Amino acid sequence: MNELLNQEKSIYLQISEMIENDILRDVLLEGEKVPSTNELAKFFKINPATAAKGVNLLVDEGILYKKRGIGMFVTDGAKENIKSKRRNAFYENYVKSLLIEAASLGISDEELIEMIRHADLSDS
Repeated sequence: MNELLNQEKSIYLQISEMIENDILRDVLLEGEKVPSTNELAKFFKINPATAAKGVNLLVDEGILYKKRGIGMFVTDGAKENIKSKRRNAFYENYVKSLLIEAASLGISDEELIEMIRHADLSDS
């Protein structure tokens, strides 16, 4: 969780995404305890209620679970659940709009696939 908070989106969403990122990168493993809301609040210099809102979002999504009096832990299957959620979001947010724009420009599926195959990611 070495990322910095920014002004682009709500802090609690950034907290939940950082925890998800740590799960995807195997920084936090399934069954492992995640930082407490107080630890997150202290580290990011935010209100503990804001940190709790981000953590509780992941509880609601089944990514984390609570052990009463002990803390929050990563659920079994959390990594795959996050990947699935993000794949769906990627499709909804990028692929669909890409296909709509390609169709409006008269780009065939074959042309689009060829463009993707030859995309130079070093320009990013």
